[in-house]
Amino acid sequence: MREEDILDKKFYLVREDVLPEAMKKTLDAKEMIERGKVESVWDAVQKVDLSRSAFYKYRDTVFPFHTVVKERLITLFFHLEDRSGTLSQLLGVVASSGCNVLTIHQTIPLQGRANVTLSLNTTDMAIEIEELLARLRRMEFVEKVEVLGSGA
Repeated sequence: MREEDILDKKFYLVREDVLPEAMKKTLDAKEMIERGKVESVWDAVQKVDLSRSAFYKYRDTVFPFHTVVKERLITLFFHLEDRSGTLSQLLGVVASSGCNVLTIHQTIPLQGRANVTLSLNTTDMAIEIEELLARLRRMEFVEKVEVLGSGA
């Protein structure tokens, strides 16, 4: 997905009864995995009668409302120079702030640049989000940092 496509996305709070069946089943499978009721994604999707491809399509895009409210989630978008060790340094700053990385998505570098999207749990963050963003923006290889979304 291109940077412009991500930045143009809107997020909605939607009632369960209007969700497509695949999204509901993805939520059920995620819950089974989180609670340790199954040993693998394969077991979970089999139990809810869902394809693995549908599970992977929706797993990072649909969340129960209580998890967003209970946890302080934030999704950050970065445009980085492609240099050895940049992602490691970036993650080091995030970790030192007390954030827990939930997901990482990195595009293949093109013309010396790569896009990275991080979803973070900020519940145990030791600093304010504005300070974290300032620290990240000061990094030599970071060309852009944007908040794509946040919860609670």
